[in-house]
Amino acid sequence: MQNIENKVAYITGASKGIGFGIAEALVKNGVKAAISGRDTEALKQAQQALGNQNVLVLQSDVRNFDDEFKAVEKIVSEFGKLDIVIANAGIGKFAPIDQMSLEDWNAMIDTNLTGAFHTLKAASGQLKENKGYYISIASLAGANFFANGAGYNASKFGLVGFTQAAMLDLRNYDVKCTTIMPGSVTSNFNGHTPNEDDKWKIQPSDIGQMVVDLLKMNPNVLPSKIEVRPTKTK
Repeated sequence: MQNIENKVAYITGASKGIGFGIAEALVKNGVKAAISGRDTEALKQAQQALGNQNVLVLQSDVRNFDDEFKAVEKIVSEFGKLDIVIANAGIGKFAPIDQMSLEDWNAMIDTNLTGAFHTLKAASGQLKENKGYYISIASLAGANFFANGAGYNASKFGLVGFTQAAMLDLRNYDVKCTTIMPGSVTSNFNGHTPNEDDKWKIQPSDIGQMVVDLLKMNPNVLPSKIEVRPTKTK
C-alpha cells in the first residue's frame, strides 16, 4: 500500500458534506489539506473541526478559473507542492426542462462541470510534477437520467466523461484520475439538513474512506470509475 502521510490535497466544496468527510479522512491519515468554498465562515468552522493544524482555508469559486489558479498558487506557497486534487464542489437545481431557468442551468454546468475543469486545469502542472491523483465526485445521476433532472444529469454525465478523458490524457504522466459516482449520501446538498432519517444512506465518512483507499492502492492499479450505492433502500 502507498504511504500518503505528508501528501498535500486540495478539496473543493469542503466546508460540509462529502467534501468535509473527504478532508476529515485525509487529515486523519496524515495528509495536509487545503479546503475551499465560497462561504468563508463555514470554511473556518470546518477548519476548526479538522483541528486547524495542516489545514489551509481558501475562499474560491470554482466557476472562476482565476480563483482556482490562485488557490493552487497559495497551496504550493504554503505547503510546497500539491499531490491530490478532489473536485467535489457541486449544486443541484431540479425542474422540468420547460420550467428550468437559464440561471439554474448555467449555475449547474458552470459549477459541476466547468468548475471541475478549472480545478484540474489549474492543478495539472503540479499533478504531473508530483505524479499525483485527481478525483472528481460525480453521481449516479451521471449514468442514470430522471425526470426534472435534465440540468443536473447533463452536468454529471459531462463530469464523468470529462474525468475519463482526462484519465487517458494524463495517465502517461503517472497521474491517476478517478470519478466516484455516489447514490444517496447524507449531506447538506441542496439545502438538506442531515437527520436521523438519513442513517440508511452512504455517509460522507464512507466516501472519505474510499478516497483514502484509492490513494493507498498499488500505483499499477487504477479504478477509473466507481459506482457506489447504499446497501439497502430506505
